[in-house]
Amino acid sequence: MQRAAFSKGFIYLVLIIGSVCMLLPFAWMFITSIKSPGEVMMMPPVWIPEDFKWENYKEAWSMAPFARYTINSIIVTVLSTLGELVTTILAAYAFSRMHFYGRDILFSILLGTMMVPGEVLLIPNYVTLSNLGWIDQYQALIIPWLASIFSIFLLRQFFLGIPQELSYAAKIDGCNNFRFLWTIMVPLAKPALITIVLLKAIGSWNSFLWPLIVTQSKEMRTLPVGLTSFSTEAGINYELLMAASTMIILPMIILYFCLQRYIIEGVAKAGIKG
Repeated sequence: MQRAAFSKGFIYLVLIIGSVCMLLPFAWMFITSIKSPGEVMMMPPVWIPEDFKWENYKEAWSMAPFARYTINSIIVTVLSTLGELVTTILAAYAFSRMHFYGRDILFSILLGTMMVPGEVLLIPNYVTLSNLGWIDQYQALIIPWLASIFSIFLLRQFFLGIPQELSYAAKIDGCNNFRFLWTIMVPLAKPALITIVLLKAIGSWNSFLWPLIVTQSKEMRTLPVGLTSFSTEAGINYELLMAASTMIILPMIILYFCLQRYIIEGVAKAGIKG
């Protein structure tokens, strides 16, 4: 009994330490965002500012066209998430429920592409988009990210966990594949779909390297790229940079905490059947 209590207490202690380590950077970012310029560089570090500089947020917002950056980020995030959701649903259903020649081999090849680092594809993708004339346009920010092998894999695993008898019963009632997918499979896969949407939205909202490469004008840049406005030849305004960073990640943090139970449920149920 004592051993079980000790093991449980040790697990909780490890989880608490891990949580503190994960939350500490966010806490430091917020604290820095309300410091004065002098307190930012003080050693030892100042954890509680003498005077909370809330005006840093207003100043950070006005240093660059963040309203335009926000609109661009919303457009890119919403459209790329919806596009990936559609392609993921169709592909996952095909690989889990439909039988065609070479299905398993094709799926294995697609999974193999996940081992290719994304940085390797930057130059070929840029050259392709440049030849299409899409550089510095919404197409370059959205179209290359309308499909995700990981999302297809996750949803396929979830679909495989749905009893095959439902498909047989639907076919007896005259239900075709398309109707069965949208009226039965999709509603049952709600936790996995919400997980995919949330992970995609967070990834698209926080994307930095690709928007930096394919955008040239301020009118097309997204929020993460806009953070470079705080880096100048004279140095970095850390308090303003942290204020802008806090404003950028806050929507995703709120979204995650509202939907985190669906992530746990979706990932857990996706592993029922391999």
